[in-house]
Amino acid sequence: MGELTRPLQQPPTHRPRVVIVGGGFAGIHAACGLARLPVDVTLVDRRNHHTFQPLLYQVALAVLSPTDIAQPIRTILSRQQNAEVLMDEVTGIDPDARQITLASGAQLPYDYLVLATGATHSYFGRDDWAPFAPGLKTVEDATEIRRRVLLAFELAERQMVEHGWHPPLNFVVIGGGPTGVELAGAISDIAQLYMRHDFRHIDPSKSRVLLLEGSPRVLGTYPEDLSAKAEAALRRLGVEVHTHTHVTAIGPGWVEAEANGASSRIDVAVTLWAAGVEASPLGSLLGAPLDHRGCVVIDRRLNPPGMPEVFVLGDLAHFEQDDHQVPGVAQPAMQMGDHVAKILSADLAGRSRPAFRYFDKGDMATIGRMDAVAKVEWPFKAHLSGFPAWATWLTVHIFFLIGFRNRLSVFAAWTWTYFTFTRGARLITGDQHLPGWQRKIDAGPSTEDAAPIQPEQSQPSP
Repeated sequence: MGELTRPLQQPPTHRPRVVIVGGGFAGIHAACGLARLPVDVTLVDRRNHHTFQPLLYQVALAVLSPTDIAQPIRTILSRQQNAEVLMDEVTGIDPDARQITLASGAQLPYDYLVLATGATHSYFGRDDWAPFAPGLKTVEDATEIRRRVLLAFELAERQMVEHGWHPPLNFVVIGGGPTGVELAGAISDIAQLYMRHDFRHIDPSKSRVLLLEGSPRVLGTYPEDLSAKAEAALRRLGVEVHTHTHVTAIGPGWVEAEANGASSRIDVAVTLWAAGVEASPLGSLLGAPLDHRGCVVIDRRLNPPGMPEVFVLGDLAHFEQDDHQVPGVAQPAMQMGDHVAKILSADLAGRSRPAFRYFDKGDMATIGRMDAVAKVEWPFKAHLSGFPAWATWLTVHIFFLIGFRNRLSVFAAWTWTYFTFTRGARLITGDQHLPGWQRKIDAGPSTEDAAPIQPEQSQPSP
């Protein structure tokens, strides 16, 4: 079916209603972009806050507090007179009637619908692994990871005082993409630097951090030189990088993996999942074509086929440019949100809709304290690593944080952390249990660390 190149309709005689579902990067940018247009905007999200996802791992590893990277959606849109916010969840979409159904039972009509509900974890059909290996997509995920990581050290200290031994402090991160690399580096930082003087009976620096990746290299979507530098930086931090390693089973306190045809099992204090994502199930309610991850296939005007009044953005969208799918990260989501406002402006003025084109400014990932890799595409092209890449990463992330208070608090937290070697958000909330920990206690001390995955089996850096 051909793409719509003419406006959806003649300039409407009534004030169009735009319903935006999702308060992430795409949804917020779409809502803010419509501030000066003669439309009524309703933003629906099941949470009351927008989360700056690129810094979630810093909440998970106790550098920042959740309030540093989250902002109430109502606060963001409080001065936008044509916008309202509903805290609710969409349970149904009727494209023919142009209305959505909410969990509260209400039905909300629309002239334009913007779907930007993002993605969630994918365990590749093994959802039974989720309780033992949490992923990182929300503030709740981040605080749960923080609880588990910090609790592992606390339980080891308590066990050492009471019985003179503790189970191995092995941390396994599954997935060598940006999230996995950042988590592994941050856990190593905590163990090696920030908690080395805090305990009297255990030595946190003797804990092991293992990063398991099934492909030949970490950061597989980055250029090979940056991938190699990232792996070298991880190894300097003491992270054991295992490429060509596929996880075959996860249980309470253990992980099984296969590498080079050999199967291995390791006792684990904390297992973290960073290996895969899938689109929000909301896209399936449209009845539009989906890709293998559940993303809605859209055209150059960000519409599913035959639905010019529906826009799908961000992680929920499958958008191809120059024969490649645009990645589901913050940059495309923000640009898509901004572009929706341009399209609606064209519709209201009776002009042809402009096609969307993603402007790639680059990618970056941090690897521990004052180290990072960055592929810069704008305002100049360069591959950066080490401190220059880290300084670039810091500047960019502070700039894109929403709200002056958030920028100030994040900058203050980073300054305090990096100059004093202390972390101010090391709070443990929730229960005091880890999967499999009590089983290891009941089994008694072992004369060896049951970890057949050995560092020397890792693949060398490219």
